[in-house]
Amino acid sequence: MKPILCLLLSATITLAADAEALRKLGAKVTETGGVVTQVNVKCDAFTEADFKTLGSCTTIKDLTISGKTITDSTLALLTGLTELERLSSDGIQLTDAGYKHFAAFQKLKSLSFFHPAFRSKEFTGSGLVQLKALTKLEKLTFAGSTAGDIAMEAVGQLTQIKEFRTWHTAQTQAGNAHLAKLSLTGLRIGQRLPEWGKDAPASFDESTMSVIAQIKPLEAIELTEARLTAKIIPHLQALPKLKKLKIETVDISAADVEAIKAALPNCQVEFKPMSDAEKEALLVKKLRL
Repeated sequence: MKPILCLLLSATITLAADAEALRKLGAKVTETGGVVTQVNVKCDAFTEADFKTLGSCTTIKDLTISGKTITDSTLALLTGLTELERLSSDGIQLTDAGYKHFAAFQKLKSLSFFHPAFRSKEFTGSGLVQLKALTKLEKLTFAGSTAGDIAMEAVGQLTQIKEFRTWHTAQTQAGNAHLAKLSLTGLRIGQRLPEWGKDAPASFDESTMSVIAQIKPLEAIELTEARLTAKIIPHLQALPKLKKLKIETVDISAADVEAIKAALPNCQVEFKPMSDAEKEALLVKKLRL
C-alpha cells in the first residue's frame, strides 16, 4: 500500500474512532465529510479522562455542553478545540479566573452562558472581561445568573460583540447603563428574577429604554418580561436603523402596540399578547412586577 494512501486510511480510522468515543460518552455527534463538526453533550458524570477525550476532537466547530463538572480545571482540558465557532453552555462552574481559558478559542463567533456558577461566590461576572481576547466574537448570551452589575460592566467592555441577549440575572438599571458603550445591532433584554430580594426593583422597565435609545446601530430588539406602554415610542424612534421589534411576555395594551406600529412604519413589529392568566402567573407571581 502506498504511503499516502496509508496516511489517509489512518486519518479516516482516527476520525471514526473520535466520533465513536464521543458517542460512548452520551454525546450527540454530527459529522460533515467524515469529520466531527458538532457535538451536544451533558458532562454531569464526566471524569478528567472524559474531558480529555472531548478536548482531543479538534475538528469540532459547534459545541453544546452542560454540567457542574465544567470547572476552571476541566475547561482547560478543552483548550485544544481551536476550531470552535459556536459554544453554548449550561450550569458551568467557572470562577472569574477561569474565563481566561476562553482565549484559546480564537475562532469563536457565538458564545452562550446559561445559569453560570449559580449562587457561587467565586463568580461575580468580572471574569467576562477576559472575552475581550476573542476578536471574532459577535454574539453573546448571558442568562440565568446570580451575577449582576459587575457582569454587565464587564460586558460593556466587549466592544467587538454585535448581538447581546440577557434575562433572569441579578442586574439592576445601573448595570443596564453599560450597554450604551456597545455598538450592538441586536439586543434581547428581559427581567431580573425576584429571588435576589422580594422587593427588588425591576431591572427592565420603561426607564431602561433611554439606555437602549443610545445604541444607534440597533436593527433588531426583543423586549420581554415587563410592563410597557406607548411611552417607549420616542426611544424607539431614536434608533435610525431599527428594522425589527419583538414584544413578547410583556403587559402592554393592543392599542399601544398599534401606536408603536404607526410610529415605526419602516420597522416590522411582532407582538404576542398575554392572557390575564399568563400575566398573573409570570409577571405577578414569578417576577413580582
